[in-house]
Amino acid sequence: MMALFSQTSQQVFQALLWKCRMFWPVFRRQQLFAVSFSIPSREKVSYFSFVTSSSTALPADPKGTDVFPSKKRSEIDYEEEKRWDEESKEISEGGLHFSSSVGAPKKLLMSQVMSRQNFTKVQPPEKPLQAEEWNRLKESFRSPKIFETVMFNSMVRCNSPIDVAKSLLTYVAKSDGDVAYSLLVKYLALCVQQGQTSEIRDVYDIMKRRFKVIESGAYNLLIRGLSNSDQWRMALTLLEEVKKIMIPSRTNYESCIKAASRHQEMDLAFELYHEMLAKDLVPSLDVLQAFFDFSRGMKGAELQKELFGMLLHLRENQIYPHKTFMWSIKLWFESIPGGNWRGHLTNIKDSGQCPVCNHQLEDSDLTEEEYNNLREKIVRDVIHGTDPFRKTSPQEFQAFQTFVENRLPFDIVIDGLNVSHIKPTKMHCENLFDAVNCLAKENARLLVLGRKHMLTDSSNWKREIMKEIQNKADFFFAENISEDDPFLLYAALQSGKHCKFVTRDFLRDHKACLSDSLTRHLFRKWQRGHQIAFASSVEGKHIRFLPALCYDCVVQTTGDTWHIPYKDTLDEKYSYRVPRKWLCIQQKR
Repeated sequence: MMALFSQTSQQVFQALLWKCRMFWPVFRRQQLFAVSFSIPSREKVSYFSFVTSSSTALPADPKGTDVFPSKKRSEIDYEEEKRWDEESKEISEGGLHFSSSVGAPKKLLMSQVMSRQNFTKVQPPEKPLQAEEWNRLKESFRSPKIFETVMFNSMVRCNSPIDVAKSLLTYVAKSDGDVAYSLLVKYLALCVQQGQTSEIRDVYDIMKRRFKVIESGAYNLLIRGLSNSDQWRMALTLLEEVKKIMIPSRTNYESCIKAASRHQEMDLAFELYHEMLAKDLVPSLDVLQAFFDFSRGMKGAELQKELFGMLLHLRENQIYPHKTFMWSIKLWFESIPGGNWRGHLTNIKDSGQCPVCNHQLEDSDLTEEEYNNLREKIVRDVIHGTDPFRKTSPQEFQAFQTFVENRLPFDIVIDGLNVSHIKPTKMHCENLFDAVNCLAKENARLLVLGRKHMLTDSSNWKREIMKEIQNKADFFFAENISEDDPFLLYAALQSGKHCKFVTRDFLRDHKACLSDSLTRHLFRKWQRGHQIAFASSVEGKHIRFLPALCYDCVVQTTGDTWHIPYKDTLDEKYSYRVPRKWLCIQQKR
């Protein structure tokens, strides 16, 4: 007997569900909606997407042409994950999001969005209701047409008892003669949230019988739910199903990887990991940490080789583990049988020497050949190339080149407009004045890149203060619409290897314009050793700059030592700041 409903309600629901009239026709022009909602899991909050149709069933045609839009599977998956990231904050506050596909009328779409947003705070009942009670509740609802959708969203948000959700599905089956695909997925989400394995399997059985194609959001839920259960191998079967119709998402792979790792099947976990990389899916820090956690105390040269490879992945991609991940790495090293590894937390000296093992870290400087190669590629690909982020005329940049050549070399190049926003409570010109005063010590030659509007007397730009700043540094004022970064890169690289620069930008857009991976690697290394970071003083009144490091801030190894920079908090976003805290791991012979 299926666990989906109590015996009486289950019989009613199944009788209605398996009627042949459940396969209602679906026309290509019918509107699909992608709905995102939050599902708090036991480990962290995750976001799932699923597709609902305006009909109560979505039986795909034999070729599956009515189900998926004409985009590549990888594009669909990428956009889905991108939408999760962008909407996560609003979703966690109870918001609902609807994005149209295949061109629904805007008026209809907006009305449905507004209707749903008005009811995101509905409180579901605490106990199961009879059909008559659900009917009275629906009739008293402001917009009965979306009653079930809003109520299920609230159940997911409030983590309602499964029996309450079952009673609503039974009511819908009785009154409508069918249950919409969207409601099944919402019920599935609630089951996954609560780890109800038997219910998850029942919903999957229903979907497989009713729908020729299950879309990616439902597969995400099914794989996640089953991978966290004792029936985790079924998640692997579902992953194979997904591969036949689309590229599995990072979430699909990582759920299966964690399940295999949790059950000590590390060969399988690594196989899935490499398969994931081959599909250009970037692993999260969460799944990398899981490998180190579940490999603790295990023997094997191949295992060590795989985990060392993950550390080198962090190096090549300039990824800094957070403190929790760092501890997992440390504990794994120290648990290797017969390895004699010991880890210590430390701060590297300004000279680049580790105070624990006395090892000298890699220099952040490029060789002459590397530097000249990088400078040529920046000029070709970013400045004179097709960089879409460059917003300046050839005439203006030619004037800038002449300006720079006549004044070389500079010690520090400053993005003036960027620096002027450091402290929002102060005038922009005061921020710039403080920054220039701080950096001009020791007679450093400064170039400040500004905009022409900075010369106009205003509430943020006082003419007297600007004149005083110009006595301490060279200024180049570009047009107000011009992009600063190409100017900054050109001036800094033309000034020589000693020149540093100041901006809060990470410069990712311009790095992406470089034509090959080696040049992008050189750019990141040059940036790490030459971008000056700033931080407020203890009192918060003055600007304080952190000097650029003379050693390279990436994962490093000599074979019997590893040095791993780490951050205090979990933050996978890129930042121009490099961490100042390190884990030193030594192997005692």
